[in-house]
Amino acid sequence: LQTMSGNEDDWLALKPQEPSPSQCCGSGCKPCIYDVYEKELAQWERAKAKQDKSLLMEKKEQSNNSELNPDTFTAFNISSVEQLTEDTYQYKFELPGNSSLRLSLGQHIVLRGMVNGLEVQRAYTPISPGNAEGYFEVLMKCYEAGLMSQYIKTWKKGDMVFWRGPFGGFPYRPNKHGELLMLASGTGLTPMLPILQSITDDEEDETFVTLVGCFRTFDKVYLKPLLQDLARYWNIRIFYVLSQETSLEKLPWSYQENTYTGRLNEDLMKTIINSCRRKPFVLICGSSAFNEDMSRYLKAAGIEENSCFVF
Repeated sequence: LQTMSGNEDDWLALKPQEPSPSQCCGSGCKPCIYDVYEKELAQWERAKAKQDKSLLMEKKEQSNNSELNPDTFTAFNISSVEQLTEDTYQYKFELPGNSSLRLSLGQHIVLRGMVNGLEVQRAYTPISPGNAEGYFEVLMKCYEAGLMSQYIKTWKKGDMVFWRGPFGGFPYRPNKHGELLMLASGTGLTPMLPILQSITDDEEDETFVTLVGCFRTFDKVYLKPLLQDLARYWNIRIFYVLSQETSLEKLPWSYQENTYTGRLNEDLMKTIINSCRRKPFVLICGSSAFNEDMSRYLKAAGIEENSCFVF
């Protein structure tokens, strides 16, 4: 017969681990990793009170049915890796059969990585259309000191990677807004692309779009061919703001007329808003500093908070 203390140790070994702050991606997921922990802890306490370990059996750490799920992580296979700039990569993941992620517009998914025994979680927005069949694609920027970046840099074709979701998103409806003004900094472009593609794919959707992409230099602009294709549509305009370029002369001529050098400041914001064909509803995605600056400039330009959505 097991002694009581040995039994206590058994139960302690089964107790769910409280997440560390590095595991929370900070994107307001529902359920957040802390919500999942609370649920598992309550389940563990119930099982321990009844001394019945079978009550823990429903605890699923990882799912193998290849369906994306907000509560548990699912493994997906990397089918291709493409380097876009010196620090930005596009990864393609396989979906079983012809299934699709069925994301609504601008929704993000959460990646789990292990770095030096530490679990890290970060949120990313797939750039492939939500109804893409058999695959999804994610654009990722790797930072020198980033924990998740150290993990991502080791990826090769054929590796298995764990995702959960989807979360968040912008509740877009065709023709609801006369014009969308999209303000994106760097990889903040990613949630804008599925919305843009849904507008260009729908002949009935006559929403005007002005996309302002902020990058350091022309070389750092992602997915130029895709953006150039989108800009050919009658209702889509794309501007580039390049903070570290000093002159437009080196740029291809097709970019010169819709590119600004320097930063996107209050004056430029007013110029862009005045050039909009209708009063815009604004979508913002970038670093928290970028998002705060944009909100401030928009306020100065007379755009109210209820006409903005921050990813």
